[in-house]
Amino acid sequence: MRKYGEIAELYAEGLKEIYPKEEAQQLFLMTYSHLTHRKSVYFGLDRNQVVGEDKERGFIRILEELMTSRPLQHILGMADFYGMHLQVNEHTLIPRPETEELVDLIIKQHRQESTLSVIDIGTGSGCIAIALKKHLPQAEISAMDISTEAVQLARKNALNQEVDIAFMEADVLEWDVFMPEELQFDVVVSNPPYITPQEKEQMHRNVLLFEPHTALFVEEHAPLLFYDVIAQMAKKHLRPEGMLYFEINQYLGKETVDLLEKKGFVNVQLLQDINGVDRMVCASQYLR
Repeated sequence: MRKYGEIAELYAEGLKEIYPKEEAQQLFLMTYSHLTHRKSVYFGLDRNQVVGEDKERGFIRILEELMTSRPLQHILGMADFYGMHLQVNEHTLIPRPETEELVDLIIKQHRQESTLSVIDIGTGSGCIAIALKKHLPQAEISAMDISTEAVQLARKNALNQEVDIAFMEADVLEWDVFMPEELQFDVVVSNPPYITPQEKEQMHRNVLLFEPHTALFVEEHAPLLFYDVIAQMAKKHLRPEGMLYFEINQYLGKETVDLLEKKGFVNVQLLQDINGVDRMVCASQYLR
């Protein structure tokens, strides 16, 4: 039987053509955490400890799947997001740390409000809607997605996290058909598709092969299609002091700001993520 240090070396060697050494090490540690049920492993891993036959088989099975470029989150069937364990599959995007920053921004700006109505457009796994409901329990939250499978998974995640969210299967491009005239929100939030075809060359195989393209890509000639449509919907269905929040394409920050300003939004802010990359835009319906 192998020691943990030897398993770590197997991961580094087996994944060297797919991931940088540091990322392969991270995948090993995440696998270790999963198989040993330990939340923090960075200071508690004894590399000389013998793994054990069952765990060794688990490590090897997961490594073999990782070598196909399949994301670890899909192999494990779960991903961490804002302190939660959420189910994920090939029908939804894997929640990213950048999206946690968007959630954190909304929570900080609205935690003092006694009532709040929120809609999350393109909910996927439900990560944004569920995190907001857990930290803004006073909020009434709706969430929509065009994918039947995504909505089904989001409902499971909401149930597992014991939060009440109104999910709907719908295409936001047809919002004016199904949204009642009188429907009003305090917050509209979305992480819509925004990656253009020419950006595919920069993307990792585990994204291109295993994550849903409908949630990722837009046509080259209309990179801001969903921002345009959602902003138009928000102009009609946001209350006077309502707020619009987007996760954005880092290369189209200025263009997104210009689009919202032309539609009449005010106090439009382009915000950077922890890495200093343009990642979020927020705007007000009218001056608050």
